[in-house]
Amino acid sequence: MPKIETLNNPIVEQRADPWVYKHKDGYYYFTASVPEYDRIEVRRAATIQGLGEAEPVVAWRKHEEGPMSANIWAPEIHYIDGKWYIYYAAARADEIFDHRMYVIENDSVNPLEGTWVEKGQVVTGWESFSLDATTFEHKGQRYYVWAQRDPKIVGNSNLYIAKMVNPWTIEGPQVMITKPEYDWETIGFLVNEGAAVLKRNGKIFISYSASATDDNYCMGLLSADENSDLLDPASWKKTETPVFQTNVENSQYGPGHNSFTVSEDGNQDVLIYHARNYREIEGDPLWDPNRHTRAQVFTWNEDGTPNFGVPVADAKE
Repeated sequence: MPKIETLNNPIVEQRADPWVYKHKDGYYYFTASVPEYDRIEVRRAATIQGLGEAEPVVAWRKHEEGPMSANIWAPEIHYIDGKWYIYYAAARADEIFDHRMYVIENDSVNPLEGTWVEKGQVVTGWESFSLDATTFEHKGQRYYVWAQRDPKIVGNSNLYIAKMVNPWTIEGPQVMITKPEYDWETIGFLVNEGAAVLKRNGKIFISYSASATDDNYCMGLLSADENSDLLDPASWKKTETPVFQTNVENSQYGPGHNSFTVSEDGNQDVLIYHARNYREIEGDPLWDPNRHTRAQVFTWNEDGTPNFGVPVADAKE
């Protein structure tokens, strides 16, 4: 029997918005928001647990002024057509919450080496607050999924999907697939953000996070049939209740902004997410550094949908 890795949380301390990608070379590659919001780091390890001890390498630092000069948020690392790409959001020093989405590229075999080249802003249908981009391929077509504020819709961000012509360019139309509407999506802020894609059982699932980044932060789930038109909003069905949320008994608060990976042997699905182990936060939650990266195995329901369970308690020292 293949060895099943034991996962003890937290995996990496003070790393929010975690993204873990298991590459064909057997390594897990990791990036996330750092508390200073001033750079993008990448690290790798042979195991998920080992990411906590892995040496981070700075891939990119914020600019001194202008675009990409403040609040570098939620990087994701992807391997596309033989090159590495990191998608991230950045604001300007004079408007620290006016984010746009950007891409950097590295053609090295190992993304901890080589040079990251700025490919520029991912331009969408309008210039407004946008962040948390992810990408996936389906039936030979690459798609881009992201969060953005529509100036005509009340709220902070909705989720959109569009086709891509290359890893840093989308083509219209961009289509809204969910907006905050349920009570659990509208606490503190009206937010749908942090999408991650999971393909299984004839379905395409998109998890996302909702509400303010305190203990109200939680995850919802969209699903579409793999043969449906992914650019048709009617193809996407949304859960009416959260699929992953605060668990007081286990002292896990505000779990969300997740990614998906698999166990070392490839036989188990693993949810990567951040959460705090306390509820009371002084000041704005965005400046509290203790959203730690966590991981846990998840299972599947009889109807083919993922069952994330509840956030597990931190491992005892």
